[in-house]
Amino acid sequence: MFESAVDLLAHYRAGTLSPVEVTEAVLARIDRLEPRLHALYAYEPEQARAAAKESEQRWRSGRAAALDGIPLTLKENIATRGTPVPLGTAATELVPAAEDAPAAARVREAGGVLLAKTTMPDFGMLTSGLSSFHTPTRNPWDLDRTPGGSSAGAAAAAAAGYGPLHVGTDIGGSIRLPAGWCGLVGFKPSFGRVPVDPPFLGRVAGPLTRTVADTALLMGVLSRPDTRDHLSLPPAELPWTDLACEVKGLRIGLQLEPGAGLAVEPEIRAAVVEAARLLESAGAVVEPLEPFLTREMLDGLDTFWRVRAWCDLTALPEERQAKVLPYIAEWARGGADVSGVAAYRGFSQIDAMSVAALRATEVFDFVLSPTCPVSPPPADWASPTNDPRRPFEHIPFTVPYNMSGQPAVSLNCGYTSEGLPIGLQLAGRRFDDVGVLRLAAAFEGIRGPQRSAQV
Repeated sequence: MFESAVDLLAHYRAGTLSPVEVTEAVLARIDRLEPRLHALYAYEPEQARAAAKESEQRWRSGRAAALDGIPLTLKENIATRGTPVPLGTAATELVPAAEDAPAAARVREAGGVLLAKTTMPDFGMLTSGLSSFHTPTRNPWDLDRTPGGSSAGAAAAAAAGYGPLHVGTDIGGSIRLPAGWCGLVGFKPSFGRVPVDPPFLGRVAGPLTRTVADTALLMGVLSRPDTRDHLSLPPAELPWTDLACEVKGLRIGLQLEPGAGLAVEPEIRAAVVEAARLLESAGAVVEPLEPFLTREMLDGLDTFWRVRAWCDLTALPEERQAKVLPYIAEWARGGADVSGVAAYRGFSQIDAMSVAALRATEVFDFVLSPTCPVSPPPADWASPTNDPRRPFEHIPFTVPYNMSGQPAVSLNCGYTSEGLPIGLQLAGRRFDDVGVLRLAAAFEGIRGPQRSAQV
């Protein structure tokens, strides 16, 4: 089911399709593909059917809301009332959530038809579909590959046609990385633009879709205020769906070197250079941007996140600690003997990374880069290195914008010789979320025909 949400709403208005028909078509696709993909958690088709019937009545009576009748999913860590939130790990006690998290509340208010939650790895700390709780999630483009993560199931579901709208979360690249490996639009909004609960430094919620227009449509709902997020931005009415963009004259930085981490694969570099050429041919001024991330920054972040993870794990009873994915347990154990001074120094690198990103990019309207320097690894690998001693070598292009709070989007810009998608990241100035989506829509219009996953 590859119809966009924008097109489905037009069909509903015209009476040429109904939410019930569309939901049944998506459920049939899920039932056919899910035994191979393993993208979903808490799949509840009867509840989806009931919601679709209610939506159909609202359309008939002229009371339809912004997303009325659109099938969608939410990442497993976005709480929905009555459903346990395992956080991707068998170590979590399965206690039903007391209330909807902000993103869940907003999509329900807007009439969305919730199909299921989507899978994630243990504690959301892998760019992979591996999990001690869920069956490993597969990439619809190649079932032997990972879809990425930590919004693993969301990306797999979007690429496989499980409806048009999917919501993930991102603290180091967890929306954009799987979007890049699954040929999707994955948007990390400005920090605080979409309320989350609980809030945490760098964490955002945002869309994974197949078109920029659908991402914009969903952002108009997700960005509505919620007082539970004390770090959220002031409420603002933004022209999300006005995607007209004048490319001519835009000053765009082109970053091809990460500064730390894995080297960029030649095919990925070539695709990003070609994307820059297309924008240059449309009138943009493209200039090189030197890398600004350092080894010290990436290692400092790793140290701090290990300490945080170790604190969380050691708060669990021993029998539950033993259920954590071994890769994650080994990685977190690296924080066990870190001194307070070393932990603080690691934490301070978050601010250093933020300042470096803002200063390096401030002379540009936007920055282009690869989303990830490498192609997706095997489905049974935890990360592109598969080494808990080097866990974050693949995030040097994405994580700086989490720390600086800048909006960034991944969308497809080509294919490898094996037919796998290649993600292009477009990042903008702080709070220019709409500008980033406008440039993404402009690129979407000039990049040429796209393929679909042939799962």
